[in-house]
Amino acid sequence: MSVATVSRVLNGSGPVSDETQRLIREVAGRMRYVPHSGARSLITSKTETLGVLLPDLYGEFFSEIIRGMDDTAQRNGFHLLISRAYADRHGIETAIRAMRGRVDGVVAMSPDLDANSLLNLPSTIPVVLLCSVSRGNEIDSLTIQNCRGAREMVAHLISRGHKRIAIIKGSPRNYDAAERLRGYRMALREAGIDRDPVLEREGDFTEAAGYSAVIDLLALKDRPTAIFAANDSMAIGALSLLRDSGIAVPEEVAVAGFDDIPLARYMDPSLSSVHVPIWELGAKAVELLLHGITHKNDHARRRERVSTKLVIRRSTGGDPAERPPPKTLNREMASIR
Repeated sequence: MSVATVSRVLNGSGPVSDETQRLIREVAGRMRYVPHSGARSLITSKTETLGVLLPDLYGEFFSEIIRGMDDTAQRNGFHLLISRAYADRHGIETAIRAMRGRVDGVVAMSPDLDANSLLNLPSTIPVVLLCSVSRGNEIDSLTIQNCRGAREMVAHLISRGHKRIAIIKGSPRNYDAAERLRGYRMALREAGIDRDPVLEREGDFTEAAGYSAVIDLLALKDRPTAIFAANDSMAIGALSLLRDSGIAVPEEVAVAGFDDIPLARYMDPSLSSVHVPIWELGAKAVELLLHGITHKNDHARRRERVSTKLVIRRSTGGDPAERPPPKTLNREMASIR
């Protein structure tokens, strides 16, 4: 068989008789032959791979984002190359250099407020900036309604009669953290409540940070009656410390988080949170990137935002949240019927 005929069969790119196709696939199977993606990309200038840079790979938030990205990428014939990019500029640029020539585009979740190091990429490579924005309009970006979500949650706490409301902040220079802090301060100002700097505690989006921050808050002479954590992981850490200290939630201290990770509804008490459609966030980022790839990066750049909504549960005095039964229980009930 000629190289062209074999290529047409294995790539499904041209008319070949059924008998010839059967024979070529049979021989390829016996030889355990698979096309070399690197060689193919040299000819087609496509890798059918998308690069993804994330500040971390741990926890439900990131696993849910990756799931949304991967589902959307595979549905469109692409695969993901995922890397953790550290918070400093050098880490991001090193990861970007490693991906050059291996991906058709990059989704980058840069933790820095200034994400302009991504502009060092060749102009032909589409980039989507996730949960951050660049100074200009050179990069597509997708963000969350952080400020609005935080403002609404703190307003909810105020409506419950709380005035001493603490916040456990996110990582320094993180875009999401800065916007959530802005929403917290805005809600206090609109309610005529003076901001107390001692109620703004440092955090880094981890459970340990939430646990540690509440130790300091409980040591205050005038304790807060409510705690708003800038993400659910820190809120879970806060709940753990309060439980260990014998402090009733929400009767003595109310607790709220942000992101509404799947675990939030299963906490005891169930955690009130600002719901972010995390799977959809990952899916939308890939859709934006595929748009850039389709248009060969010659398109009007987009700045889009994902909406949030409040989910009020027992940790702030809401009704018990409905918890779906385990899948195994669903199957048992179906068999009984």
